[in-house]
Amino acid sequence: MTNQGSPQTADCPFHEGEDHRKSAAASVGGGTVKDAVQTYTFDAARAVLRNQSARQAGFMAEQVGKIGSATRQPILFLEGEAHRVQRSATARFFTPKIVTTRYRGLMIRLSDDLVRRFRACKRVKLDDLSLELAVAVAGDIVGLTDSDPQGLAARLDVFFTGNFDPPKNFIKAFARFLHQQYLVLRFYYKDVAPAIRSRRKQRKDDVISHLIDQGYNGREILTECLVYGAAGMATTREFIVMAAWHMLSNDAIRTAFLEGDEHEKVAILEEILRIEPVVGYIYRRLHEDLPTTEGGAQGVRKGDAVAVDVRAANTDVAAFGTCPMQIQPGRKVSAKYGNAGLAFGDGEHRCPGAQVALQETCLFLERLMQVPGLKLERAPDLSWNQLVTGYELRNCVITCD
Repeated sequence: MTNQGSPQTADCPFHEGEDHRKSAAASVGGGTVKDAVQTYTFDAARAVLRNQSARQAGFMAEQVGKIGSATRQPILFLEGEAHRVQRSATARFFTPKIVTTRYRGLMIRLSDDLVRRFRACKRVKLDDLSLELAVAVAGDIVGLTDSDPQGLAARLDVFFTGNFDPPKNFIKAFARFLHQQYLVLRFYYKDVAPAIRSRRKQRKDDVISHLIDQGYNGREILTECLVYGAAGMATTREFIVMAAWHMLSNDAIRTAFLEGDEHEKVAILEEILRIEPVVGYIYRRLHEDLPTTEGGAQGVRKGDAVAVDVRAANTDVAAFGTCPMQIQPGRKVSAKYGNAGLAFGDGEHRCPGAQVALQETCLFLERLMQVPGLKLERAPDLSWNQLVTGYELRNCVITCD
């Protein structure tokens, strides 16, 4: 926090100049698409994400798109009608009703167990707990339930954590390639293949069963599992730690969260996510000129790559009012902007698992924040992951009485 001595105003319950963002400094790491036109306002960012000619350009989308038609592309990289068909077919796994009726019980059981274990040992790394929770929930939705859960978490973690800059030395680059192939094969044979075998014998209500019915082969199912791993496991893991970090370093936010009903708790989590979006940049390449009347975006021409700056969009005063870089429980936000802004994206590629992430975070932190003597012993190390253009939080140590 900055400017602790500046005065409070009626619109800013905290000091007017304070900036509550913890991840902003890491975002200078940027992303993977060079020379991209950058957006700064909410309206400009949303205009790009909703533009019908926009295509995925980040997270290796353009490299994957060169694979060709022999292998079906994962849903993250599909566009147009193909994407709409697949998105519609998998939507049933993420509806608010399904999240509440099917997954809520699982989230509660997992949260209770994690908190119980924490209270027994009294000192843990919060990022380990959040990873275990996120992998278990997303694994149930996807269908990765036929292997050791803790082993699954470790095997998935290696794909999304660490340095993704390619080595300049050929020998080191080739060694890394071989190691990555080993990690992919290990994940397939230990986690994906057992799930496929099980569901070929008996289908379940999960993504892998759906993909088998669609005629996907093992390689294609493996790719989808990795994509869902990034979307549903890696990002949720980071947000749980970030939200807890804010609550444990700001009594006002923690108190407001604990005293609110579930609707109010989720709204506070959305407010935290608004200023701390896990994915900081979303990349699109325009296949038509973007009209200057759309959200004020200018200079975007056919063929241009656009870096949608989610953090800038989510702190646009025009959309979110005064002191937009502060967490303000009860902030009034127009429905057209949404409490979390563009943290879950927008347009046809908006994250379908938003309700899942918010509810599992809410249920877990609701229990964690009530643990007697809960303290943040060590704030997490903050780094930037260029692959997903988002922050990573590691070695966050919490203790209790």
